[in-house]
Amino acid sequence: MTQPTSFPLVRNVGYDGVLITFADTMTESSNRAALAFRNAIDALQWEGVFETSASLASAFLRFDPLQLPHAEIEDRVRQVLNQQDWYKAPLPGGRKLWRVPTVYGTDLAPQLDEAAAAAGLSPTEAIRRLSATQVRVLTIGFAPGQPYLGPLGPEFNIPRLKELNPMVPEGALVLAISQFVLFSGPTPTGWRHVGQTAFRCFRPENPQAFALNPGDEMLFHAVSRDELESLRAAGTDGAECQEITS
Repeated sequence: MTQPTSFPLVRNVGYDGVLITFADTMTESSNRAALAFRNAIDALQWEGVFETSASLASAFLRFDPLQLPHAEIEDRVRQVLNQQDWYKAPLPGGRKLWRVPTVYGTDLAPQLDEAAAAAGLSPTEAIRRLSATQVRVLTIGFAPGQPYLGPLGPEFNIPRLKELNPMVPEGALVLAISQFVLFSGPTPTGWRHVGQTAFRCFRPENPQAFALNPGDEMLFHAVSRDELESLRAAGTDGAECQEITS
């Protein structure tokens, strides 16, 4: 995919932030660039940079302007940008693939049929495609440990709801604009509730409270309601995790 010549953009955010934007919309390549660039900055361990993050198509650096003047950090950032084509850069190492048992539809995820119709698919075909699509953790946000996941196929580029879902539970898998969100806690949402898991994104009792990291990948394979209830009764989410080696 050819990127516009205006990207990447380097802009100041307040007096102590720099935002590097790789596209004006999320694509696989712009998210890849954001994750890879953020990882490269972390590896450099610049003194005076004390926070980095990556969003759907941007990377952010927060720095101490008394140690790193704006002109100097912008010059450093541009030097790193010029080192390679970040849209084709390898993703960070240490990523994991999670396979998560998921109930699609039923009263546990009551908007699957509506989402399938909006995508021009039967519910059975929508479940087949959704459960077979390996999605990337594009970014973490909105709530502690909560991932935005994608991209899904273009048929799932469906709009958000016009009215809020008053509440979906922890572990809800919701869909809109060719992405999933896996909810880390009960909350209202404008996205369609298509699947339900027992997965806990936020685990404050653990040393690493966020189960997922940007760049991880997930498969939400279909199971029956009885299978999910059995997992819950056994005190497990049934998720399997392995390191991605390539």
